[in-house]
Amino acid sequence: MRLLLIEDDTDLARSIQVELEIAGFAVDLAYDGEQGEFLGATENYDIAVLDLGLPKLSGLAVLKKWRDAGNAMPVIVLTARDAWHEKVDGFKAGADDYLGKPFHIEELQARIRALLKRCHGITNTGLTCAGVTLDEELQTVTMEGQPSAQLTSLEFRLLRYFMLHSGQILTKTDLMEHVYEMDGDPDSNVIEVYVNRLRRKLGKDLIATRRGQGYVFGQTA
Repeated sequence: MRLLLIEDDTDLARSIQVELEIAGFAVDLAYDGEQGEFLGATENYDIAVLDLGLPKLSGLAVLKKWRDAGNAMPVIVLTARDAWHEKVDGFKAGADDYLGKPFHIEELQARIRALLKRCHGITNTGLTCAGVTLDEELQTVTMEGQPSAQLTSLEFRLLRYFMLHSGQILTKTDLMEHVYEMDGDPDSNVIEVYVNRLRRKLGKDLIATRRGQGYVFGQTA
């Protein structure tokens, strides 16, 4: 999943980026409100983590611009721990969740996962679909009646995106935009390579190819 992090504290932003990438997210950074608002309006992100105290354009103004433009991207706002009024203003502007600073990275990761599931209509605690269970913390996959298999970072990103969009036709462009950072430059065939790797672990029928369209998870060809 592709995430936009907007935070003007460069050390904190880079630390969060590293931890979220380890957790299986493709993370783009913006250090001020103007850059962040532009990226959120022009790129395809699954979720944004938005600090409210930003230079050039406040986080609240960024959020209002997105929502006024019809951008429904899920947003977690970061606020000062005791700034209850910022939380209220953030929710009024269209925030989906908030997290007070300072925070533990594990809590941010948990909130991101929970919000993504909620936005995709998933109410159970785990991520299970078509007989496949994905452990988002261990980055392993389990098929019914079989032992767990470890996934590489890109296999994990790709499978999680498939499972959150089960039954939908996903083009190679869709997949590349949501499993790579903005500055990533993957080969045009890399998605096909990793789809085939997942098929070897999950069985060839779980990811069907729709010729001229893309791939569908959870439906046979």
